[in-house]
Amino acid sequence: MMHSVIKILDKVIGFKTAQAHCDIPCKIYDPSTAQLAALSCIRLLDLIKEVEDKGDLDVAGFAQISRLVIEKEAACTEVKEAVRIIWGDYFKATQFEQVPTIHDLTHAIMLQASMCKQSIDHVEGEKLVELVNQFADAFWLTKGVPTYRATCPYPPMLTVVYPDLKG
Repeated sequence: MMHSVIKILDKVIGFKTAQAHCDIPCKIYDPSTAQLAALSCIRLLDLIKEVEDKGDLDVAGFAQISRLVIEKEAACTEVKEAVRIIWGDYFKATQFEQVPTIHDLTHAIMLQASMCKQSIDHVEGEKLVELVNQFADAFWLTKGVPTYRATCPYPPMLTVVYPDLKG
């Protein structure tokens, strides 16, 4: 409704058009945000399973599952947002040449994060972490920074890509 009113006013008054790209082009990008969110998704899936395994859920158990599902879905959304920002703002022609599969990988991450929102299957979360790890590898490749894989020091204790910043 409001959009229609503004559109009519624009035709009558003729608002000036404003153009903007980025308020502050900070050039600070890091896939670790997406990695932590993907790990959080799996951790929340594990916590949901723990509640389920207790059996006979009472109202408090249902409430706990509800909160865990809300947080799991927020983590999946955070993965999508972090990857989308890097893909959309950081990757340019030079990076696309270095990683020609980045479009397909980014799309796969979006689909997998959506799958994790729809599911409570731990395996789907593991797939998301692996795709985000591949994205991190690709990102650091474009920066000329070598990477290594190590088990993260907190649940769910999965392998994560880290930049090797010692070199």
